[in-house]
Amino acid sequence: MSNDKINTVDYKAAGVDIKAGEDAVKAIKDKVRSTFNDNVLSELGSFGGLYRVDKEAWDRPILVASTDGVGTKLMVAIEAGIYNTVGQDLVNHCVNDILVQGALPQFFLDYIGVGKLSPKVISEIIDGFVLACRENSCALIGGEMAEMPGLYQPQDFDLAGTIIGMVETSQLLPRKTISKGDVLLGLPASGLHTNGYSLARKVLFDIMGLTVDSYVEELSCALGESLLQVHKSYLKQLRPYLSSSGLKALAHITGGGIAGNLSRVLPDHLSADISLKDADIPALFQLIQKGGNVSTEAMRQTFNLGIGMICVMNRGMAELFQKDHDAILLGELSASTGQDRVRFI
Repeated sequence: MSNDKINTVDYKAAGVDIKAGEDAVKAIKDKVRSTFNDNVLSELGSFGGLYRVDKEAWDRPILVASTDGVGTKLMVAIEAGIYNTVGQDLVNHCVNDILVQGALPQFFLDYIGVGKLSPKVISEIIDGFVLACRENSCALIGGEMAEMPGLYQPQDFDLAGTIIGMVETSQLLPRKTISKGDVLLGLPASGLHTNGYSLARKVLFDIMGLTVDSYVEELSCALGESLLQVHKSYLKQLRPYLSSSGLKALAHITGGGIAGNLSRVLPDHLSADISLKDADIPALFQLIQKGGNVSTEAMRQTFNLGIGMICVMNRGMAELFQKDHDAILLGELSASTGQDRVRFI
């Protein structure tokens, strides 16, 4: 068969636009570079990101690493056509995850998988990464954009991120001094954060028939606006207390709810007694529970119920902290009875 009879196929015909990818990288280089500090030794586009450990700033540092995603909150963002918040969600979620061990973020790496690469959408997603990295003093030193037609629908995308932080050995959390009588304070969440969206979408969209544009009186805004509230970072609020012996432990309330996450930082001989008043549970959660006839147990297992971070402190620090911050008194630690590690009373 002669060559002119053969139909040629290239990567673009297969659904992958290399030039669009190159254009997207060019468009974000200056934005990403704005997160750099003196410890970043590589440019965007290198095979690996280079980051120098400042030995003068640390005595006996421990590296802390975490990887996470945004989950089906992405589907709400796609439906609403809003792409600059989910990047913030991802960075802040990862920052909080290492914060519970006392670590300060050093650098972040992102992964974006798409069905069809749109430089405009990518740029907006990166805007969120950049904003959150700058707010958390964290360098965005690299990432990956993968165009995968067939695996994703053209409008679909997925996000994942990896964060590396450091903590001094002497300041690692939770502390071994955690004990009976320590006080539990809850820091308010900004919304659902990045967990429970599969159940929330089932109730709000499928059962109640709402859309992202539906104005909800109980929320005083459109549903999409409420659902896309950015996952709050607690780094600035808690950083001044990380070196204090009065702070015993932190628990980031994500999938698994208050009980599932608080129990992760408690030693076997201690339990937590939690009293969360209905008045302290934001309207969005009450809307979901009522609209889907969701049991209280399922709500507790799925959502943060308005508490994004729980601080375990000795009584003296807790009293001072509560005066200076918008913290909710949730209860205290008691001796374990061998039953539930976290009890709602």
